[in-house]
Amino acid sequence: MLMLISLLRQRLGPFAYLLLAVVIFQASQSIAGLYLPTINADMINKGVATGDTGYIWRLGVVMVLVTLIQVIFSVGAVWAGARVAVGLGRDVRSALFHQVQMFSAREVGQFGAPSLITRITNDVQQVQMLVLTTCTLLLAAPFTAIGGVVLALRQDVGLSWVIVIAVPVVGVLLSMVVSKMVPTFRAMQQHIDRINEILREQLTGVRVVRAFGREPEERARFHSGNDVLTATALRGGRLMGLMFPTVTVIVNLSSVAVVWIGADRIAAGEMEIGTLVAFLTYLTQILMAVMMATFMAALWPRAAVSAERIVEVLETPSSIELSADRLMSTERRSHLVMSNVEFRYPGADAPVLHNMTCSVSAGETLAIIGSTGSGKTTVVNLIARLIDPTQGEIVVNGLNLRDVPESALGSWFGLVPQRPYLFSGSVASNLRYGKPDATDDEMWEALDIAHAADFVRAMPGGLQATIAQGGANVSGGQRQRLSIARAIIRRPQFYLFDDAFSALDLSTEAAVRHNLQRLTAEAATILVAQRVSSIREATKILVLEDGVTVGLGTHDELLATCATYEEIVLSQAQVSGVGS
Repeated sequence: MLMLISLLRQRLGPFAYLLLAVVIFQASQSIAGLYLPTINADMINKGVATGDTGYIWRLGVVMVLVTLIQVIFSVGAVWAGARVAVGLGRDVRSALFHQVQMFSAREVGQFGAPSLITRITNDVQQVQMLVLTTCTLLLAAPFTAIGGVVLALRQDVGLSWVIVIAVPVVGVLLSMVVSKMVPTFRAMQQHIDRINEILREQLTGVRVVRAFGREPEERARFHSGNDVLTATALRGGRLMGLMFPTVTVIVNLSSVAVVWIGADRIAAGEMEIGTLVAFLTYLTQILMAVMMATFMAALWPRAAVSAERIVEVLETPSSIELSADRLMSTERRSHLVMSNVEFRYPGADAPVLHNMTCSVSAGETLAIIGSTGSGKTTVVNLIARLIDPTQGEIVVNGLNLRDVPESALGSWFGLVPQRPYLFSGSVASNLRYGKPDATDDEMWEALDIAHAADFVRAMPGGLQATIAQGGANVSGGQRQRLSIARAIIRRPQFYLFDDAFSALDLSTEAAVRHNLQRLTAEAATILVAQRVSSIREATKILVLEDGVTVGLGTHDELLATCATYEEIVLSQAQVSGVGS
């Protein structure tokens, strides 16, 4: 609950005037609603009982006017409350989105993509719904309850013991139910995370599932997770369903008690009929206010759990702290040095990289090769500052990489990741991720260099051809070439190719690398590859084994001095016929 209160206190500040309007509107409509039973009692006692038709008509007109006022203020309260709730949801989603954008791969892995999606959507919706119902229901409850008690006592003090008993009984019973709802709703949100995770895996890997005939197993896995979520939701629903009948029973028993006792008092001449009707109406309004609070009590536990999950993301600092923009030298030096760099994932027994030291300058190519899991991609992620080293430092153009402003990071590095990703849109919109103001000529030039211009021209619309989410409507090789074009269109100081040619045939790869030569004369290139043919002409070749540097030199030097590199070359030569 404390997390929820803290979140609302921080995020509702911009809506202070709207919240004030909600309070005023709810107070006004509650006062108008409370005034109606008093008018009705007066009409019965002085109009109906005496047969004064004129008095009845006069009070009837007053009741109509009061009702109209109540309706107007109720509409105003709902309008202002809806604006507050929707605005809060917008701001919290925006804050979560920007926070996640600042996360490194470490934090994204810590929470998991399915959980982050649930927190930004479902959890925010729960808090938003709580604010909406608070503004439209809960704020009216205290005005109605307090005002109802005061006006009921004005009608008849002798029946007040019914209120004294009924309200505490409702409060105790509801507190017992709510205490069991909090852990249930916390478990429900976790099960929603699990369902999202299963669906994400199945949609992403649908071709693998079908290729291996795993549809029955995947259906069973989904049904298992769905059944657990359903059982938890039903348990929470039963608890919520128990609340309303409890309040209804107490309301009805209280009404019976009032009528029973009130009838005797009327018979004894101690109370008028209109007074009994008014007291009964006030009792109903008081307990209905408690019922509205009951509904809120059902929403608060789930919203509290959601708020905890939201705040957890918002208060998780990124392991990468980007430096603020400041004036820097515009000289293109394209020089990078890694000194005793080590990287260890949180909780890992051993580092992924051990004391790595190397350098690369303009016009040079640093190639990285090694077995699967040796840490090649980690090196690229460190240079691109997707993660930060746990020890050592990376110096770029004379600056520690941690001190390089965010704007410089975006312009200095052109990254082609191991698994190229294209965004839904067009070829042009994807290329402009690399350079937002790129012209058509610049895009065609980048596509030519990446050996992608021919198939783009063949697509309907050319540069405006549609690209599906993830590039699902193009082949793996075409995705890689479009990703290469996206990286080189910005003419960065450092080209980072993380196994970026793996989906290309040898002739296409040779053509792309030949085209890249004239671009890299003034830039440094870091190239991760599995094929020796892709790196044998590199200025330096770094050989990794289990995160340890076992060799650094040219192709010929490593053949003479590094057994691991020689083994890689010989194994590929046996398969492809490419010798040393």
